[in-house]
Amino acid sequence: MLQNPLEVDPTVDVILKVCSGIFWSLAYLLILRRGFLDKSYGMPVVALCANLSWEFIFSFVHPHSKPQLYIDYAWLLLDAGILVQFLMYGRKEFPEHLPGRLFYPAFLLTLLLSFLFILLLSREFNDLNGVYAAFSQNLLMSILFIHLLLRRNSHAGQSLYIALCKMVGTVFPSVLLYLYFPESYFLILLYVSIFVFDMIYLLLLYFKLRAAGKSPWARV
Repeated sequence: MLQNPLEVDPTVDVILKVCSGIFWSLAYLLILRRGFLDKSYGMPVVALCANLSWEFIFSFVHPHSKPQLYIDYAWLLLDAGILVQFLMYGRKEFPEHLPGRLFYPAFLLTLLLSFLFILLLSREFNDLNGVYAAFSQNLLMSILFIHLLLRRNSHAGQSLYIALCKMVGTVFPSVLLYLYFPESYFLILLYVSIFVFDMIYLLLLYFKLRAAGKSPWARV
């Protein structure tokens, strides 16, 4: 349980939150753009369900203070667009050995479990700002983006700019939470792990694009 946060300059707090909001919003917008261009979805479904759940919970169930609350609203709206892309294009990637009629039930079950996991985790550890859930699912997301790239063996729905915005967007809250809780070694482990997996994803995607004869930086 997070206790006794250190004092942080309110201006620094706002700047780091807003910067995180900007870069993650850019990542979501680029995912939407790339998804429509490639006729694919750009966010792993478990990560998408976790994001939607976290943003809904901390917008409406345990609402954050401003400006984070407004950032949560923006993220929820953008992730709803990514959800539409998943429902449009995700069925073709549903496992062939499973009946197609299970596509929607499987998604709804994943969304329900994600919502309950984040809600109960936050209440169990009295973390009503969702810090543990946010960084835990961020680490999961970093690993799942790598898995998505390797499973598809394709750069569909992905770009280096998405990878960079996602990585930078997480650096800002990592710095902020470190300023508040410099002795939380579990959080430090999460910050470092996320950065490492984001770098791995960035490099794997770069070489995948090069191998496909694409200019990595020309693909937005």
